[in-house]
Amino acid sequence: MPDPIFDDLEIAVLLPCYNEEATIADVVAGFRRELPQAQVFVYDNNSRDRTAILAAKAGATVVREPRQGKGHVVRRMFADIEADIYVMADGDGTYAPEDAPDLVRTLVTERSDMVVGTRRGVTDDAGRAGHAFGNKLFNGIYMTLFGKDFTDIFSGYRVFNQRFAKSFPALSGGFEIETEMSVHASMLRMPVSELALDYGRRPEGSSSKLSTYKDGLKILWTLMLLVKETRPFLFFSAISGAFLLASIAFMAPVLVEYFDTGLVSKIPTWIAAIALLMISMLFFVSGVILDSLARSRAEHKRMLYMGLPTTRSQPRVIGDVQRRSRGKARKSIAA
Repeated sequence: MPDPIFDDLEIAVLLPCYNEEATIADVVAGFRRELPQAQVFVYDNNSRDRTAILAAKAGATVVREPRQGKGHVVRRMFADIEADIYVMADGDGTYAPEDAPDLVRTLVTERSDMVVGTRRGVTDDAGRAGHAFGNKLFNGIYMTLFGKDFTDIFSGYRVFNQRFAKSFPALSGGFEIETEMSVHASMLRMPVSELALDYGRRPEGSSSKLSTYKDGLKILWTLMLLVKETRPFLFFSAISGAFLLASIAFMAPVLVEYFDTGLVSKIPTWIAAIALLMISMLFFVSGVILDSLARSRAEHKRMLYMGLPTTRSQPRVIGDVQRRSRGKARKSIAA
């Protein structure tokens, strides 16, 4: 039985792909079956196999993105496509198309800007056991730095409304794009939801493109950059504290000697301690100044975000109140 919640919704299924000929046809067919009103887009990221051909045969609209990296693909998808709701998944078959209606339904009923399909079985597969520690570590770091909005910042199964897609800058180039999405939502205090889903395994002949150490370092670097850009006082205060501790370590023996003898024999050590103290103060003041700029940027981003339309099936609450008020005023005048 058709769900009326999907009526009049323009849904776009977005599948970034790189060498996924073993799975892409089934994935496209699955999303076309589960979301028959949606248009499926496969963005081929320089695949050297038959990914693009098989996706087109399965009924997807295929677009080529020459810049290598998932972040470049996501930026292109959000720029190209106009829709009410965007469903983003991977083309490797690890995310079940059968879960897509529940994700879309959650987005609409919860009035969220983004719904993340958290991976219930992400560490069950022995082939991904090496990623388990990294997932736990990075999710812990994220919660400490940006809040507890998300429990799985690396999930690639996400649903967005138009307001999120068109306000997201997408500056990352690779797999760190999911982390940037999460930070964007957390810093703008967007309404978000999570839905726990099963996470599948790749079939034989399909290999993961994620490098545990290389991509892990990229994600860590991205987290540091995002902290610097969004929470500069925390970032520069940490550096300031490190220089302050080093200054105290150099300064302590000189002060002990001075209070004992009234003399300072280690002049170079004292100069080094003062220099480190000045550097510490410089970083601290920089953090204070940049924090004000970051707050101003966040305000501008928030205003841009608020000015964008959400899905047409989700009338804004304020708009509903205004319409009801106008209706009551008309009745009063008529009376």
